Order: sequence, then C-alpha cells, then structure tokens
Amino acid sequence: MNKQELIGAVAESTGLARGDAVKAVEAVFDGITGALKGGDEVRLVGFGTFSVSKRKASTGRNPRTGEPMSIGASSQPKFKAGKGLKDAVN
Repeated sequence: MNKQELIGAVAESTGLARGDAVKAVEAVFDGITGALKGGDEVRLVGFGTFSVSKRKASTGRNPRTGEPMSIGASSQPKFKAGKGLKDAVN
C-alpha cells in the first residue's frame, strides 16, 4: 500500500471527503515527524513506537576504490511494532 492508497482507505472507512482524508493523513505524518525531530518518542499503544536512534561516526571503505572513508554520526528513525500489530499480522 502506498500513500495514495492509504488516503483512499482512510476516506472510505471514515466517510471523509478525499481532500479531508489527505489533510488527516498528512497531519499524522507531520505530527510524528515533528515529535521525532524534537527528540521525542511517539508511542501508539497496540500499534508500535516510533523513536530516534543515534549512530556513532565510523570508518568504512569505498566499495569502488577500497579507500578508507569516514562516515559521520547521524540520527536514524526507528519503528518497533507493538503486540497488537504483531498479533494481527501473525
């Protein structure tokens, strides 16, 4: 399912107009993104938890030339599925 299909499913299941469903889905994504940018965790009971993990700087190798190169520290978004989601899938 892609974003447009998700919007269509939200519109159909809630009875919202497609334009309102677009706004609702975008608002959810913006809310999650904003919380993660601020260093917060988004915990949706029964669905899962969105968080940010820090990756340390490291040294890697350029696969083309084999030369060592430095890889900078970064923050990576992470999602851990909750029990309700795991049970629904299995």
